[in-house]
Amino acid sequence: MTTNVYAMFWLTKAAMPHLPPGSAIIVASPVNADRWGQNIIDYACTKAANEAFVQAFAEQAIDKGIRANGVAPELFWTPLQVAGGQTREGLKTSGSTTPLGRPGQPVELASVYVELAAARRAT
Repeated sequence: MTTNVYAMFWLTKAAMPHLPPGSAIIVASPVNADRWGQNIIDYACTKAANEAFVQAFAEQAIDKGIRANGVAPELFWTPLQVAGGQTREGLKTSGSTTPLGRPGQPVELASVYVELAAARRAT
């Protein structure tokens, strides 16, 4: 909670006075917010909180011309996978049921974040 929820809240709160219209807040909220595994229930709870935050914050921030977006990717390879997000057996088949047939790689999301972060006028 401290890393995934409180930090996001505090950082957003601290950033708001410095963000001009056209700025963006981007929140990562993977599918674990809606589809969790028994090994990562604590992580899933934080991602559900992120999802709720971005939806509520988007309505609040738009009056200041600031956009809020959530990125909710399918399974992507992160350090969480080997640090308890997957069992040893699960690592062998991780991502096999996704359209790619494998976990996504962080570099495959980079352009999405760049596009969402690009300054533009909020409408």
